[in-house]
Amino acid sequence: MIPLLSVSGLSVGFGRTPQASEVVRGVSFELADGETLAIVGESGSGKSVTALSINRLVDFGGGRITGGSIKLRRADGSILDLTAASEPQLTKIRGAEIGMIFQEPMTSLNPVLTIGTQIEESFRLHRGLTGRQATAAAKDALDRVRIPDAARRLKYTPNQLSGGMLQRVMIATALACNPRLLIADEPTTALDVTVQAQIMALLAELKRETGMSMIFITHDIGLVAGIADKIMVMQNGQAVEQGELNQILDQPHHPYTRHLLQDVPHFASGRATRPDGRRDRAPDAEPALKVNDLVVRFPVKSGFFGRATGAVHAVDGVDFDLMPGETLAIVGESGSGKSTTARAVLGLVRSTRGSFSASVRKAAAGQSALPIQMVFQNPYASLNPRLAIESILAEPIIATGGRVDAATRAKMATLLKRVGLPENSLERYPHEFSGGQRQRLCIARALMLNPSVVVLDEAVSALDVSVQAKVLELLVDLQREFGLAYLFISHDMAVVERIAHRIAVIHAGQIVEIGDAKSVLSAPKHAYTKKLIAAVPTIDRRREHFELDTRQVPSLVRPLGFEPGPARWEQFGVDHRMRVEA
Repeated sequence: MIPLLSVSGLSVGFGRTPQASEVVRGVSFELADGETLAIVGESGSGKSVTALSINRLVDFGGGRITGGSIKLRRADGSILDLTAASEPQLTKIRGAEIGMIFQEPMTSLNPVLTIGTQIEESFRLHRGLTGRQATAAAKDALDRVRIPDAARRLKYTPNQLSGGMLQRVMIATALACNPRLLIADEPTTALDVTVQAQIMALLAELKRETGMSMIFITHDIGLVAGIADKIMVMQNGQAVEQGELNQILDQPHHPYTRHLLQDVPHFASGRATRPDGRRDRAPDAEPALKVNDLVVRFPVKSGFFGRATGAVHAVDGVDFDLMPGETLAIVGESGSGKSTTARAVLGLVRSTRGSFSASVRKAAAGQSALPIQMVFQNPYASLNPRLAIESILAEPIIATGGRVDAATRAKMATLLKRVGLPENSLERYPHEFSGGQRQRLCIARALMLNPSVVVLDEAVSALDVSVQAKVLELLVDLQREFGLAYLFISHDMAVVERIAHRIAVIHAGQIVEIGDAKSVLSAPKHAYTKKLIAAVPTIDRRREHFELDTRQVPSLVRPLGFEPGPARWEQFGVDHRMRVEA
C-alpha cells in the first residue's frame, strides 16, 4: 500500500545561503492512512521546521527546502511531490488535504474578526460556500469540536473565549474541509492539564470518526503515549530514533531518547516526590510566611455611571503557613486564583482583607534584606535588555537604598558562580544567554536581597524540558544551602512532584485540599484534585480514553455583599486535609 505521506532525506535551511545553515538534515519517515506519528524533541531540534516544510509554510519564514522529497498521495490516487509543487497547487492542498493547528491560537486568529467569519473562510475558499450555507457549515464545525451553544459563539471575537475554547476553534478550522492529514504543532503546550486532556481526547475522537492521519509535534514524550502509533525523536535537526510507540517507550536505544524518558520530569502519581519528604515542624518554629484569611476581589461595574454590581472573588479566604526550607506548591487551573494569591502576598495585587507576614533573614553588614522576592515565568521579559548583568543584579540593592560597593560585587560573583554562570557574565547582556541561563540570572537577582521566601510563578514552564530539570536541581540545592522557603506556582504536576514538600490545590479562589505532597498526589481526596491528577499525561497511560467534558468553568462573579460560609475541613493523616463542601 502506498503511504499517504512519504518524506525522504528532507533538509531545510535559512538565510541567503540555506545550504550552509541547515536546521533540518536528512529526515525521512512515512505515514499511512489513519496513522498518528508523534515528532518529539526540544526547542531547536527541527521538529516544527519539519512540520512546516510538509505544506511548504516554511517558505514564508525565510526557509528553503535544500534537499529530499515530500510526496503526498492525493484523494484521486495521484502522487504529488510537494517540494516541486507550484504555489497555486499548494494553495489547493493547504486546508483541503493538509490541515494545521498551531501552538498559540491567539496569534493564529484575527482579533478583530468574529469566530464565524474566520471559520467560514475555509468553506468559501475550498468548497465555494457563501452566505447562510457557509454560516451553517461553520456552526456544524463548532458542534463537531463540542463547543456548546455554537450558533451564539460564532458571533464572538477571539478575546471572548478561553484558551481551551480558542484551541477548539483552531481545530474546527483545520478540520473544516475534512483533510486527510492533520499537523498539530504543540497544540496543548500553553493549556492547563485538564484542558490539555480534553484537547487530546477531542483529537483522538475526531481521528476515529474521520479516519484522518495525524502528525503531532511535542516536547513532552509522555503526552503522546495516549494517542501515537509511532514516535520519531529529533535532536539538532536530525531524526535520531524512530519506531513503534511501545518500542520507543519501553526499549529506547539512543542516549537522547533515554534522556527524554528518564531525566526529564514525568508524573509518577507521587512516587517521584522529593527524598527529603515532609518537613517536620517543631511546635515553636516560626513560619517564613504566614497567610491568614486572604481575600482578593475585583469590582464588576456596569451601567452608564459604572456602578459596582458585583465582584470577582479571585481569592476567597486562603490560609497557609510556609516554613523555612520548605516548598509549598500551589496548583490549579487558569483562573483558579493561584497566581493572584502569590501576587497579593508580594503586594503586586491589593488584597481586600486578610493578613500575611514574612520573617526577615539576617544579612551581612552593610547589605540589605527583603523577606520576599519573585521569579517570573518569562526570563527574557523579566530582564531589561538594555542593561548589563551587573546593573541588573544591582537593581534590587539600589531600589532598597543600598550602595554598589566591593562587597556587593563580590556577592554578585558568588551568586553567579552558585547558579552555574561564569563571572564574566557581569559585562554581558540578556540576549547573550540562553533561556535557561536567563532564568538562572533571575534566580541570582532574587537572592541579592537575602530573602527568606522566594515566590516562583510558573518559573520553569517556559524552559525546555531538560533545562527545566537542571533548574529544578539548582532550586533544590539553593534551598538546602540557604534555607529558602519556596512558594511554587505551577500547573505542571510532574514538576510539582519533583520539587514540592507540600501541595495546596486551589479551585475557584479557595484551597480545597492541602497537605504532604506524596499523600496528596498518591491519594487525592477532593474531586477537583482527582480530576487534575487524572488528566496528567504519563508514559504509563497508553491509548487511554478520556471522556470529553464540555462543561464550562464556574464563574467567580458574585453579587455585592456575598460572603461564602465558613470553611469545614476533614483531616486525613498527620498533614493532609480536604475542604468539605457546604
